[in-house]
Amino acid sequence: MLPARAQRDRGLAPLALLLLVGGYVVSGTESSDYSEAEVLPDSFPSAPAEPLPEFLLEPEDAFIVKNRPVQLRCRASPATQIYFKCNGEWVNQNDHVTRESLDQSTGLVVREVDISVSRTQVEELFGLEDYWCQCVAWSSAGTTKSNRAYVRIAYLRKNFEQEPLGREVRLEQEVLLQCRPPEGMPAAEVDWLKNEDLIVPSQDSNFLITIDHDLIIKQARLSDTANYTCVARNVVAKRRSSTATLIVYVSGGWSSWTEWSECNTRCGRGWQRRTRSCTNPAPLNGGAFCEGPPFQRVSCTTLCPVDGGWTEWAKWSACGTECTHWRSRECQAPPPRNGGKHCSGSMMESKNCTEGLCARTLAPSMGVAVYAGLVGALLLCVILVLCVGVLAYRRRCRHLHGDITDSSSALTAAFHPGNYKPPRQDNPLHPSAPPDLTATAGAFRGPLFSLQQSVHDSPHKIPMTTSPLLDPLPSLKIKVYNASTLSSLELPPEMYSSDGEILSLKSVGTIGRERDYHSHTLSREPGLSTSATLGALGGRLTIPNTGVSLLVPPGTIPQGKFYEMYLIINKWDKTTLPSEGSQTVLSPVVSCGPSGMLLNRPVVLTLPHCAQLDTPTPDWTLTLKTQTHQGAWEEVLTVGEETLSSPCYLQLEEECCHVLMEQLGTYGLVGQSCPPQPACKRLQLALFAPRAPCLSLDYSLRIYCIHDTPHALKEVLDLERSLGGVLLEDPKPLLFKDSYHNLRLSIHDIPHTHWRSKLLAKYQEIPFYHIWSGSQRPLHCTFSLERGSLAVSQLSCKICVRQVEGEGQIFQLRTDIQETLPPHSPLPSGGTCLPSSQVGPYAFRLPDSIRQKICASLDAPSARGCDWRLLARSLGFDRYLNYFATKPSPTGVLLDLWEACHQADADLVSLATALEEMGKSEVLVVMTTDGDC
Repeated sequence: MLPARAQRDRGLAPLALLLLVGGYVVSGTESSDYSEAEVLPDSFPSAPAEPLPEFLLEPEDAFIVKNRPVQLRCRASPATQIYFKCNGEWVNQNDHVTRESLDQSTGLVVREVDISVSRTQVEELFGLEDYWCQCVAWSSAGTTKSNRAYVRIAYLRKNFEQEPLGREVRLEQEVLLQCRPPEGMPAAEVDWLKNEDLIVPSQDSNFLITIDHDLIIKQARLSDTANYTCVARNVVAKRRSSTATLIVYVSGGWSSWTEWSECNTRCGRGWQRRTRSCTNPAPLNGGAFCEGPPFQRVSCTTLCPVDGGWTEWAKWSACGTECTHWRSRECQAPPPRNGGKHCSGSMMESKNCTEGLCARTLAPSMGVAVYAGLVGALLLCVILVLCVGVLAYRRRCRHLHGDITDSSSALTAAFHPGNYKPPRQDNPLHPSAPPDLTATAGAFRGPLFSLQQSVHDSPHKIPMTTSPLLDPLPSLKIKVYNASTLSSLELPPEMYSSDGEILSLKSVGTIGRERDYHSHTLSREPGLSTSATLGALGGRLTIPNTGVSLLVPPGTIPQGKFYEMYLIINKWDKTTLPSEGSQTVLSPVVSCGPSGMLLNRPVVLTLPHCAQLDTPTPDWTLTLKTQTHQGAWEEVLTVGEETLSSPCYLQLEEECCHVLMEQLGTYGLVGQSCPPQPACKRLQLALFAPRAPCLSLDYSLRIYCIHDTPHALKEVLDLERSLGGVLLEDPKPLLFKDSYHNLRLSIHDIPHTHWRSKLLAKYQEIPFYHIWSGSQRPLHCTFSLERGSLAVSQLSCKICVRQVEGEGQIFQLRTDIQETLPPHSPLPSGGTCLPSSQVGPYAFRLPDSIRQKICASLDAPSARGCDWRLLARSLGFDRYLNYFATKPSPTGVLLDLWEACHQADADLVSLATALEEMGKSEVLVVMTTDGDC
């Protein structure tokens, strides 16, 4: 192959009319003589045409170090002549050193030429272009030009633009040591020394050197206390920065308290103490000593011991059959207390009461009678014991028999638990209306349970109150499959493998085969999921009217592979929610996959949320969570507490968040109040009524309290559409505060001459926890009305909704219940919403050519800071720059995030404005010519 620059010299005009035939040069007139001949030979002898010169060695870029000239060399074959041209002028023939040889394999002449370029020649060049030289080789077939070789004067300034500074940091803190090397040609390479030893991040993962030459210590260890030096070097020299001393200190911590010592006095008032030591851990390297006293002392009172004393002897007893009587005394004068000694001596005393005159022998007849009585009493006792045992045994058998009978009847009679109550069909709108999770002020104040069932509970076991406002929702069944036989996501079976290698979920990993637990299936319900086959060109998955999307940048999927990617919004009744304790769910739970898929760069998942963020002080602690294969939820990151080990980056906006991540799975955003200010959630209040005409005297108004997200509103609209309900007006916003106060709903100004309310209480309430936890299905209250006759069609009233001691909204209702209202939906129409999937370049607003030029211009660190870091600040993506610094192309990741943030209004103007403020005029020229901003 000849070089692309090979040019054939066809400028030999005098030879244009010559013909080369069999080694003879024939002029135009001679050729005519041959044409007149009667017989021409069948063929002519011919010589092989000489090819164009081909460069075997081209001159390379070189740097002049100090005053030493550089040698440029080129070699070509076949070549009759080779000369150098520098800056458009031919180099003197005498300055060339030419060598000629013969290639033994081809028999062609190989010519090699050297020239020497001095520092003086380079310095004499004036202008913006660098000094360059180029080889030109000739052969009989034409000429060939080599690549240009640039010759520059190498240098390295003495002073660093920024030197590392010494610091004192606490143990396990993240440390950033900055270094900007001196200006030089070529650009200096940077190494870091720790106590004069070279730092190699591949050998110690706790160190990270960014593309800006900064040294990051992920978690400071005691062994990281050392002197750090930044070393810059190129072909000219090596420069060392001033040494930065890093001291990792450990603040002291108290050990546990010892047990209280014994009271120092055995009788009366004294004191006792306990101690602790500042050894958990002990302060090191100047760390703060423990605050507080090392010991505590409290007073104590020890009761004095009281020895026991005998009371007086009691009177003698009557004289017994043994001719003795006895008397007793007690140790109660005083009784022993507080460890005092017990009385010494015997408690009972006996003596002969006849003074020796009592006869101790009995008559034979009297002895027989005594022994016979004893035997009879013994037999009677044995009989009584046997009777009691028989009765107890029979009673026990009877109870056991009764239990077995009850269990059998329960099995044959379709036993229901005691807390089961069948659903009532008294809703005027639909026989299976959604749950009315409220409590009337006068009738109900007890706890209210969630409608979500565990997979191990009975399908009839739905704990509910007896309130008429709490009717169960339809379709509470939850399908449970064994994941060892069925994957949690069913993909098309016709996925194939070829040169393009389309991969389904099964080819990504053996996740389905490895699970031996029960999990809910990820159902692809219409409107809640989307999928597409994506390759190396990337694409975008969007679930219309939900605010949920997944951006897959170009290059994320390896070249030549294709994946069936999906995006699913999990329904509340088919997933466990990520909130726990005082946390609240702020976004829909979204699954994207296939999980386990290898990504070359981060994807961007967009989730809507309902957290109110426009307060001057932060009052939310926001956490991103992911669900493991076992169904448990784990924390991925907490906003504002990111470290280098954080696997994601979360860009927070007022109504949505964008998550940069490299692992697909199931994600959700939760939050909790950050004291001392209570946080607020954005809610929507939607008012529905039965579709006209109404043929019954009963009429119901339903008010839903839902998250202020497109997905939540879409879910309620779909539910009401299936129940035959109509949205009366646009939903109203409501800020719900974390104040433990319930949401109160009441109806007013009903025209009592034609209408009456069936609600006995003055108002209804939705418990605070049901709204704040976010774990309930769409919550609503129903106001049941009754009109006086079928001729009444006009209804006017006010419905007030407010949080107790909080904000509220009022619905001013005036409607004709017999008039058919036009369909009304606050969601965007189908013509304005984004398509569900976009594949390839059509999914991105920024052309690939512009993207590459912006990355090439901003990825390299700039001494003035005019690089990707300034772009991140201009676009508002600078909350945690270290995440982008660890990526091969920080600018590319920033542009991916910009694409996700502006998917609905990406017009390149905002990006062009940011580049203009940075002074990147050359990139603006490219965007003006290649783009359409």
